[in-house]
Amino acid sequence: MRCLWAGLRDVGHDEVRVTGKSGISQARTRLGAEPLRQLYKNCVGPVATPATVGAYYKDWHLVAMDGSTLDVPDEIGNRATFGGPTTYNDRCPFPQIRFVTLAEIGTRVMFGAEMADYATSERELARAVIGRLRPGMLCMMDRGFFSFDMMQQIKETGADVLLRARKDIMLPVMETLPDGSWRSELNTWRRAERSGGNPLDPIPVRVVRYRLEGVENSDETYTLVTTILDPERAPASDLAALYHERWEIETAFDELKTHLRGARLCLRSKTPELVRQEFHGLMLAHFAIRSLMHEAALKAKEDPDRLSFTHSLRVIRRKIGHMVLLSPSTEKKGTEQHPA
Repeated sequence: MRCLWAGLRDVGHDEVRVTGKSGISQARTRLGAEPLRQLYKNCVGPVATPATVGAYYKDWHLVAMDGSTLDVPDEIGNRATFGGPTTYNDRCPFPQIRFVTLAEIGTRVMFGAEMADYATSERELARAVIGRLRPGMLCMMDRGFFSFDMMQQIKETGADVLLRARKDIMLPVMETLPDGSWRSELNTWRRAERSGGNPLDPIPVRVVRYRLEGVENSDETYTLVTTILDPERAPASDLAALYHERWEIETAFDELKTHLRGARLCLRSKTPELVRQEFHGLMLAHFAIRSLMHEAALKAKEDPDRLSFTHSLRVIRRKIGHMVLLSPSTEKKGTEQHPA
């Protein structure tokens, strides 16, 4: 707010005064959460083009899905609405919200995010997020999202999936392929036996199993499952290397929770409605920064990963005051156009 006021002062609007915290809070309360939620839903989406370095693997547009939590102020309304983790004999210091989002690999733009109270599981939120997937996307997830229903829902969107399998999942070898992977299927026989119903049609999948050689303390075997059945289109070695790009979404979470939010322990909003508003406001701010970084990377023909989010954030904060020098409309006659 002070940066914007400084920009207005530079163009001769000395009569403008900066409101206090209570004035901002009252204005936010009048606005509510729904306008920002709709703005995020309608405006935020993938920004990568075929020229964006790291955003595509062959014909697939790469995205990752994961979830995280954010602390909110310990107010009666927030704790009653959102809840939080508990210990054996005590409650957590702060209530928490849980959210799940998609992130575009390469640009780290987070889109399709859904938030809820702490008790809502990531899988439940993921069902709403999956609807933002499109044909031609390859969605990478960790094993916490592994389920027949999740795979079926993603398949219905036309997107492909690459995720790590849980250790308790049976993946019978139906055909061994030249690249070392094998064809298998996911079925619901166990579920049908427990419920007494009929099993659903199995989902054909391909399984890639590997270990990280030459990495200290890495004796674990990784088992990946994908709906890409043709090993010539996506060899096992490529998929094994590609899966680790999923960690870019963790970097996006760090940008949101550490650098963009600042040094505060939790969000600032003291009511559930304003918590929802602030969450979508943060997601919009992250999208705006990442979009500008993507444009800069395209012009420089660089990988967006090589650009510093922290540096970009500082540059935007320094320059935002000058945005008031741009007229909001230059189409009407007689509108003064200020130089940028």
